[in-house]
Amino acid sequence: MIETAGSLGLTASQLVQVVRAAGLAPSLHNTQPWRFRATTDALELYADPTRRLPVADPDGKELRLACGAALFNLRLALLELGVRPTVNVLPDPGNPDLIAEVRSSGHRRPSPVVRRLAPAIAVRRTNRRPFSDSRVPTEARHALRRAAVEEGAWLDLVTDPEDRWALSRLARTAHEKQMADPAFVAELQAWTGHSEERTDGVPAHAGGPLPPPNSTWVLRDFSGGGGAQGRAYEANPVIGVLSAHDDGPREEIRTGEALQRVLLTATVEGLAVSFLSQLVEVPEARTSLQRLVSGRRPPQVVLRIGHGWPVPRTPRRDPRDLLEDLTRRTG
Repeated sequence: MIETAGSLGLTASQLVQVVRAAGLAPSLHNTQPWRFRATTDALELYADPTRRLPVADPDGKELRLACGAALFNLRLALLELGVRPTVNVLPDPGNPDLIAEVRSSGHRRPSPVVRRLAPAIAVRRTNRRPFSDSRVPTEARHALRRAAVEEGAWLDLVTDPEDRWALSRLARTAHEKQMADPAFVAELQAWTGHSEERTDGVPAHAGGPLPPPNSTWVLRDFSGGGGAQGRAYEANPVIGVLSAHDDGPREEIRTGEALQRVLLTATVEGLAVSFLSQLVEVPEARTSLQRLVSGRRPPQVVLRIGHGWPVPRTPRRDPRDLLEDLTRRTG
C-alpha cells in the first residue's frame, strides 16, 4: 500500500512523479538549479543559488527562467493527475529563492490540451545538432505563438532577411566576446563536454558536432573540444525571440513558464529546438536585439527551431534528492 504524502493530496509516489516531471525542464548548461519542499498543504519550488552560473548569468535571469520552466512542468503534471493547481509566485519578499508555492484548488479531469502536452515532458530534448532544411509549416508557427501568449509572453519569429542578417551578426559578435573571456570559457568547460557519469551538465554525446567556422547560427562547442565536424548546420532555421512585457524576477519566471509551453508545443508538432543564449547573456547584444525585434518588450530567450533527428537526453538528478518532504514528519 502506498502511503499518502499529504501534500496536495498526492501519494508519495505521485509526489516523486510530479517532481521528476518538473526536473525535466531545460536550464542553462543543464545545471538544474531547483529544489522542492513538500509541506502538508503545498509544494514549494525553490531556486538553488549554488547552481547559478555567475559569469554567464550574473543576475540570475536564466536561473529564474529555468525555474519558471520547471514550474510549468509541475503545473502540467498535477493537471494530468487531476489536481487543479493554484500558484503563488515569489510569495515571500524575505526569501527570494522561494520561486512559487503550489496548492490544490480542487480536482478536475485533464483537458485535451493537458493530455496532448503532458506526454511531451518526457520526450522533449534540446537539440544541439544540425537540422534539416525542411520548412516549418505555418500552422506550427501559429501554434508556437499561441503557446507563448497563453502564458502571458510573446514569441516573435524573425523572418525579414535584413533582420536575420543583423541578428546573425549580433550572435557571432556576442559569442566572440564571451569566448574571449577566460572566466566564461572555464565555466562553460566545467559544465559541458564531459565523458564521465554525471547527473547534470551537457555530456559530449549530447553536445552535437563541432560547429564549422562559417556556421551562421550554431556557434558554441558543447563537445569539450573533441567533437568532429559532421553534417553542416542549416542556414535558415526559424529564429524565435521570446519576450516578456517587462523586466524583473516575476516576469522572468512567467516567461520561463511560457518557454516550456512553447518547447512542449514544438515537441508535439514534431519540431526540434535549441538556444542561442549569447544574444541575451551579453548586455549589448540584448539591447540591440530588443531594438531589432520590438523596441519595447525585453527579450528573454532566443530559440533556433526546425526539423531535427532524435537526440539523446541529458542526465537528470534523482527527484528524491531534490525533494524535502515535511508531510510525514512527527514532532
